[in-house]
Amino acid sequence: MNQMAISDVSRPVVGRAFRLQWEAAQSAYVLLYPEGMVKLNTTAGEILKRCDGDTTIADITADLERAFAATALRGDVVRFVTMALEKQWLQIRP
Repeated sequence: MNQMAISDVSRPVVGRAFRLQWEAAQSAYVLLYPEGMVKLNTTAGEILKRCDGDTTIADITADLERAFAATALRGDVVRFVTMALEKQWLQIRP
């Protein structure tokens, strides 16, 4: 899926084969799957924890901008979601 396919109303959700959780021992969010685990950096964790299948890209971006007193994060969010879709970490809920 390319960036053009992701719009402000797209609703990403963590893929069925994955589970996102906070791992205190790692001090990070991790993405668990049957074959292993991916330790996420802070940015990835913050985006993925908002990908609940109900929240849109526009709302995720706005929430991140409020939480981190930042602006113009949409491009970063779309780039990450695009990469996560390619790795099948995320799906877009219809």
